[in-house]
Order: sequence, then C-alpha cells, then structure tokens
Amino acid sequence: MTEPGCFSLTDGAAVFEGALDIAAAAALWRQVMQAAPRAIDARKITRLDSAGAVLLLEAARLHNATLTPPEDATAGGVLARIQKALAAAPPIAPAPQPDPVTRLGLAVITGGQGVIRRIAFLGEVTQGIANTFWRPWRLRRVEVLRHLDEAGTRGFGLCMLLGALLGMILSFQSSIPMRKFGAEIFIPQLVGISLLRELGPLMAAIILAGRSASAYAAELGTMRVNEEVDALSTMGVDTVQWLVLPRILAAVLVMPVLALVVNITGLLGMELVMGSLGFPAALVLAQLREWVDPGDLIGGLVKAAMFGLAIGLTGCLAGLRAGGGPRAVGDAATSAVVGSIIAVVVMDGVLAVIFFRMGW
Repeated sequence: MTEPGCFSLTDGAAVFEGALDIAAAAALWRQVMQAAPRAIDARKITRLDSAGAVLLLEAARLHNATLTPPEDATAGGVLARIQKALAAAPPIAPAPQPDPVTRLGLAVITGGQGVIRRIAFLGEVTQGIANTFWRPWRLRRVEVLRHLDEAGTRGFGLCMLLGALLGMILSFQSSIPMRKFGAEIFIPQLVGISLLRELGPLMAAIILAGRSASAYAAELGTMRVNEEVDALSTMGVDTVQWLVLPRILAAVLVMPVLALVVNITGLLGMELVMGSLGFPAALVLAQLREWVDPGDLIGGLVKAAMFGLAIGLTGCLAGLRAGGGPRAVGDAATSAVVGSIIAVVVMDGVLAVIFFRMGW
C-alpha cells in the first residue's frame, strides 16, 4: 500500500514524499501555502493525481519557487499534463472589488432604478384600470373568481385558526397584569380595539402575503421564464389588463373579508378566555358595545383593502420582473413575500398616522 503524502521543510525547500492524492492535497494545502517554500522537491512522490499536481504548481506559482518533478514516470506525466492544461486555460482572476464610495453609488443607483420600476408599474396598472372602466368586457371575470377562491375561500381555515389563537393569547397575556389592579373587566376593550384596528388586518395581510403574493409571483414568473408573457405582448395583448388586474382586484376584495374572519374568531377566542375567568358572555358583549366603535371596524377594513392592493401589486411586479434561469421563480416568490410584508408594515404606519390626524 502506498504511503500517504507528506512534506517537510528543509532549508526553505518543501520536500514531498509518498502518494500526493486529493486527500493528502486537502490536508497539506494550508501548511504548504503558509510555509512559503523557495523550492519544491517532488522527486520522492510515488503517486500523483490532478489535485496533488495543482497543489505543487500553485505553491510554485505563488511563491516563485523552483519545482523539481517526480522521478516516477507516471507521476511526472500527470504533473506535465496538468501544467500544460493550466497554461492553456489559466483560472480567471477575481474581479476587483469596488471601493466603498463606488459601492454606495451602485446601491443608490440600483435603489433608484427599483423605485422607478415600481412607479412605472403603478402607472401601467392605473392605466389598465382606466381602460377597464371604458371597456369592462375586457376584464377576465373567470380569473377574478378563481383568484378569489384561491386567496380567500381556501385561506379561511388558516385565518380562523390564527384569529382564535391571537384572541386567546392576547386575553391571557392581558389578564396577568390587569389582575393586579382588578381590571380584568377591561380585557374585552383592549382585545377588541387591538383586533379591529390593527392586529386583524395585519395578520390577514401577512397570511395573504405568504399564500397569495408568492403564488402570484411564482405563476407570473413561470410565464416569464417560459416566454409566455412575451408571446402575449407580441400578439398585442395588454399583459397588465390580462394578467395583473384580476389578481389585484381579487386581493383587494378578499382582504377585508379575511380581516373580518380574523376579527370574529379573535373575539370568540377572547370570549373563551373571559368565560374561563368567570365573566359571562353578556357582560363581555356589553363591554364591546360600549367601548368598540363601528369606526374601528370600518377603519380596519379600509386598511385591509389598502393592504390587499399593496400585496397584489408587489406579487405581480415580482413575477413580471423575474429573470431567467432555474432560480428565477424561487427568487421572485421570495421577493414577493418579503416586499409585501415590508409594504404592509410601512403602509400600516402611514395609515395609523393619517387616521390619528383625522381623529378616526
């Protein structure tokens, strides 16, 4: 059995012995490069493969060391062939890294181009909506119903589960500090206002972003990769009106319904907790009627519709801007989900300030 490869450093020369195969090359690579030999003696190498040959040649190139080839004819032939192959096709040098100022400029330019693309897409969608008002028969009603079913009806179960758990968790967590002050009776006001104004629409938006925004991006991204979108454009079909508007309309219509489902199930979950604490349902309902205003519900549903618009726009834009290659669809779906959640959070903050200024 051939001894495994090893090397020793003698008077600045790296002397290799034994079999220098891929395992030995991987084990010795760091040591050889750190030793920085002035000469490389490979005469005692008994067996050599391509990985070992690359180690010898790379060490000789980096440190300008003289390389003595192996005495073994087979090993010497392998070294000569690898040396000839590397000389014919040298490795590509890594591209120089730009300085910090250049990277900052590239980031600003890339971000500006992204903003311009989003504004242009919003203009195309607005134009498509205007054209639909003039020619309503061009709207694909069957596609709207299909997306309503996929985004709405099939998401009811998840919204009900999340809403019920959210109401129960809020009630339990609120009861702990309120019990110290004997203020457990105010839990329905706290949970009701939180759900109707903020948490219900926000949780429904996150569900829609995870389910539908990714589906929009994946479906449109697949059509982009398969050049189906380009084919529709070549035939003179308005891709925004044909592909985008049904999805956006479905998202806008279904979001208030999903938010309402989260609100109702959240209140039911809160009622279960309040019942376990000894408060009757009539008392909980009376507290809700006294403190929760219909404007809270209306404001939350308006937020939900705006969230649906943002999610539909983001998902469709990510799908239509998908690039080529096998990763394009996955990247588009990821971008749609992340962008939708960010857009919802930012829009929620803006709408909260607007509603506060309006006294709503």
